Parts: sequence; C-alpha cells; structure tokens
Amino acid sequence: MTKRDLHKTTALSRRGFLTLAGATLAVTGAGKFTMTTAQAGTGFKLTVLHINDMHSRVDEISRFNSNCSPSDAEEGNCYGGAARLATAIRSRREALDGADMPHITLDAGDQSQGTLYYTTYGGQAEVQMMNAIGFDAMTLGNHEFNRGPDSLAEMLALAEFPIVSGNIQVAEGTPLDGLIGDHLIIERDGEQIGVLGVTTPDTVFLSSPGDDVSFQDEIEHLQEAVARLKAEGVDKILVLSHVGYVRDQQIAAEVDGISAIIGGHSHTLMSNSIDDATAYAGLVESPSGRAVPIMQAFAFSRFMGEVELEFGEDGAVVAASGDTILLDASFEPAEDIEALIEPLRGPIEEMTRQPVAELAAGIDGSRETCRAQECEMGNTVADAMLAEVAEQDIRIALANGGGLRASMGEGTVTLGDVLTVLPFQNTLYTLEVSGATLLAALEHGVNGVEEGAGRFPQVGGIRFRLDLSVDPDAGRVSEVEVMGADGWETLDMGATYGLVTNDFMAGGGDGYAMLRDEGTNGYDTAIDLAEVLARHLSANEPFAPEIDGRILQ
Repeated sequence: MTKRDLHKTTALSRRGFLTLAGATLAVTGAGKFTMTTAQAGTGFKLTVLHINDMHSRVDEISRFNSNCSPSDAEEGNCYGGAARLATAIRSRREALDGADMPHITLDAGDQSQGTLYYTTYGGQAEVQMMNAIGFDAMTLGNHEFNRGPDSLAEMLALAEFPIVSGNIQVAEGTPLDGLIGDHLIIERDGEQIGVLGVTTPDTVFLSSPGDDVSFQDEIEHLQEAVARLKAEGVDKILVLSHVGYVRDQQIAAEVDGISAIIGGHSHTLMSNSIDDATAYAGLVESPSGRAVPIMQAFAFSRFMGEVELEFGEDGAVVAASGDTILLDASFEPAEDIEALIEPLRGPIEEMTRQPVAELAAGIDGSRETCRAQECEMGNTVADAMLAEVAEQDIRIALANGGGLRASMGEGTVTLGDVLTVLPFQNTLYTLEVSGATLLAALEHGVNGVEEGAGRFPQVGGIRFRLDLSVDPDAGRVSEVEVMGADGWETLDMGATYGLVTNDFMAGGGDGYAMLRDEGTNGYDTAIDLAEVLARHLSANEPFAPEIDGRILQ
C-alpha cells in the first residue's frame, strides 16, 4: 500500500471501512460499537482487555498525564495509575468469569520511560505491577530498550508473563537471548488463540537496542508467521503490535489471516464517546475481504480497552463490540497494589517535591500539538536551550516533539513535573551545521506529521512556513529565516550555523542522520535537559509561555 493509497483509506468514514469489509456497524448511546458480517460464526467469543504505552505511570496521573497533585486527588480529578488499572482489570475479569466468557489481558508495549519510577528502578517497578495485576502477554515497545539490552534483560527476567515480539532477532548467547518469544498459543474453552507480537523497526534509531539486536520488517515477519500458525491449525490470530495505528492499518490490509490487531506506539485516542477521537475500533479490509478490527487505548494508563470478538470457521472476526474505558475516580485504587508502590515512593517523592518555579499560565506539551505544530512546551524548551548557551555563537535550537512527554499546569512547578516533561535524561549538545543540513533536518522532521511521529521539530531562533498539502520530501518547509544580530535573515544554504539540540538527535536519533553525519565540532555538555528547563523556568518566573509564529501553517 502506498502512502497515497493509505491516505485514501484513512480518509474513509468508519462506515466506509466497514462497507469495504462487508460488515455492518452500530454505535449505541453509550458509545460502544458493534460490528457484524454476513459470515457465520462458530459461537466462540473472546474478550480482550488491553492497554498500551503505560510509560511508567505507576502513580495516578493528572489531566496533563503528569503527576497528580494532592488537591486534584482530593477532588477526584486523577486518572489511571497501576492501582486503579488493577481494579479495572480485576473487576472486568470477575464479571467475565461470572458470565463464563473467555478472556485474555494484553499489553502492547512501552511500559518503560516517562517518570522517575523508570529512572530509579529501570523498568522493574513496572514489571512488579504487571505481575501483581496479571497479564497473559506483552510485546516490547521501543522505549523498553532505552537503557540498552542488558538493563532490559534484567527487567524481563522478572516478568511472570510471556514476552512476544517475533520480528526481533537477538544474537545467541547475549543477555536477551531466550527472553523474547516468537509467538504464543493461549487456550480458552478448548480453542487455540495465536498471539504474534511486533515491535517497530524504528527502535534502531528511536532507542538503544545495541548491535546484537535487529528488527525484521513487520509485514514480512507477519506474513510468514501467520502462514506458519495456520499450517499448525491455529487460525484465530491476534497481533499484539507496537508499530502505530497507521502502520497497523497497512498490516491489516497486506497480511492475510489476521483476526484482530491490538496496537500501541502512536498513543491513538480511540473512543466512540469522546469528541474528535478516532473511532474504536478501526476496521480495515484484508486481502481476502475479511474485516480486521484494530484497537488501541491511548496511553499513560488513562484508558483500558475492552473488545469482545466472535470468530468464524476460518478465524475471521465475524462480530465484535467494545470501547475504551476511562479509568477515572469511579475506580478505587486496589489496596494491595498501593501497598506494593508505597515503599518505592520514598526516594522518588523526596526528589520530586522540590519546587522549581511558579507558572503564570499552564504550558501545553500535549502530543497532539507538539508533534504537529508549534507548541508552547516546544518553544519553552527551545528557548531554555538557547539561554543555556547564550554566551556561545549559537543561534538556533532544535528539539524533537516526541521528547516532550507532558504539559504543566498553572502554579508551582516541582522537579518531578519537569522530569515528567523531559524524562529521557538527554543532554544538551552543541554542533555546527550548514544551512542546507538545517533545511534537510526541518524537512525530515515534518515528514511524519500524518503518523504523529516524534521527530517533529520544535525550534528556537529560527522560523519557517509548513505546508502539509505538499507531499513529504517535496518541499513542505519554506520561507526559512534565522534570527541574526539585526533581525530575521533568510537562511543561507552555504553558511555555517551554531545549533543546540540534544544528544539523542545529534547522534542520529529520530532519523536525524544528517545532524550526525554532516554536523561538525559536536560537543556534549553532559547537562541534563531537565536541569536546563528547570533553570530557565526559575530564571523567568512567574513564567508564561507564548506562541510567536515560529512555525507558520
């Protein structure tokens, strides 16, 4: 499927998808969808409870997906967290057991990275929570590799549930060898359900998998793996995917024999009761004309997905119903999980309570804005980076929108809030680049907007026009200007500019290979970006963000 074909597919209405796949759709007043096809069912139904992209939200979160304040907690304005998730999953499993309904519980990856729990415990706290809640399988997200394969091996060695990601190849005898499964067979009511997992090959540059880990193309792997399972008599096949919703649609359209896809990575908000959300579920027509449902449950433990699937004789889903469930204050946190978390909080809470600055207004750092347009947090972080190197001949700051992980509310900002926004421990990095390299970096950065890619450029000391009606790599970026001594100047392709970014991007992360390969005089300051941001907010309090036209659309 080409990008143009994919655009046509994703532009279709839900009913358009379903008509293509020979299915009918109804959505109830409560938002729950139901889908049926003309194909006869076997009567076997399976409920799938699923989460994705928890991102170390062991504690409950605020409406900004960051730490929930005591006042918000008292007012019942907190969401998610491991203890509340436990209550939601356990209550649904109990109800399903009472109705003799088979069920499985799946995690589509990225438990890791996002709060001080991961910074402090390297993913082991998150696995401890999953063990206590009980999961049937997890696939790996790209962030699972953030601390390298050795640390990930220590994390996975504690897991009391199987890890499945068949497109990952691990060198024999290395720490991860034997810890990641190719596939999984789960039996319910005498029926075999195959689970295949895939992790985005972009992990190579999004994270730190090391030289002994490689990633096969997801579609190539799944075509082979689905055929292999079917040859063994397993035709009910779920794909547990950490590749993003756009890629999931390509997989469903190109790999025959998949029953349903449980996804993650793109943090897609799927709901039938929330305005502007992507409909739950997305349905795509397979090569043989099957309706393939695709489900995802946003991120940060705010939602849990629940879908009931009925299978036909050939393993196709012939009926489905479900929606995402908001994990709000109506779910009382489970006491046993809270007891597990409590001893982990001590060292973290002492650190996070330190006040940093006062905000005169909140700072929007949401994924939806920072990966698609100029955003307040992007401007704030870029300006903080420039302020840190103000005495050097550096005029331009470049940050990746995917490195900004939360918003901040008005009032007192703590160190914990800053670390939640910038959790990756990236360091400030300076280098020199030509105008042509800088333009190439900007063009690369805006070419993944449709997929919500994290490489979207947030900038300081530079401004440009972005035209998304232009195809990728065809000149979406124009009118690039750099702030000079006497005001804005047109970017000179042959000139050399001082640039401040982070060590991740400077090393080619998020696909910015041009910075790695063409940048010169690179220097890693070893200063944590979170420290840079905290210093900038403190120096300018009461701080108020602004949008000033750096990216014109």
